[in-house]
Order: sequence, then structure tokens, then C-alpha cells
Amino acid sequence: MKKYWEMNTNELAEATSEFDEEFVADTFAEPPGQARARLAKSNRKRGRPKAGKGVKVISVSLEKGLLTKADKLAKKLRISRAKLISRGLESVLAAQDQ
Repeated sequence: MKKYWEMNTNELAEATSEFDEEFVADTFAEPPGQARARLAKSNRKRGRPKAGKGVKVISVSLEKGLLTKADKLAKKLRISRAKLISRGLESVLAAQDQ
């Protein structure tokens, strides 16, 4: 079979006539195991990058005024609230070790 760009108009029309039908995808067979796994992997969302040993989501209660100040500082530093809290906790732990 010729490559599509080497065909004349009539040959190209004949070679691609099967795609003129509606719902041609319904006639496709189920992909084999490896292809199905690759498809599932490509359809997954990217997710968060792993930081350190990973991330553990926790719930912490903070006084509203302190949270407001923290959010303002995080916005000023252009970092997330979680990153600000992590930096603060690391600072306290480092000071405790000394």
C-alpha cells in the first residue's frame, strides 16, 4: 500500500473511505494489555510532585487572626499557606535542635 501523500485523489479517497462512516470508533477492538495500561497511565492526572518523603495532609486549628496574618505573609512572599507553615515548623525544629 502506498503512503497517503504519494496517492492521487482517487486512491486516497478509496483508502480512507472507511473513515467516512459515522461511529467508526465503535468497530475498534479492545486494546491489548500493555496498550490498555499505557492508555490508563496517560489518562491519569499529573498529581503533585513528591517532596521529601511525601506529604501527609493534616487538620490544624489556628486562631483566625493568626491565620489572617499568615495568609497575608504567604501572599507577600508568593508562597502557599502550606509552604509558609512548613518553613515556620522547620525553623522552630532547627532552633530546638541547637
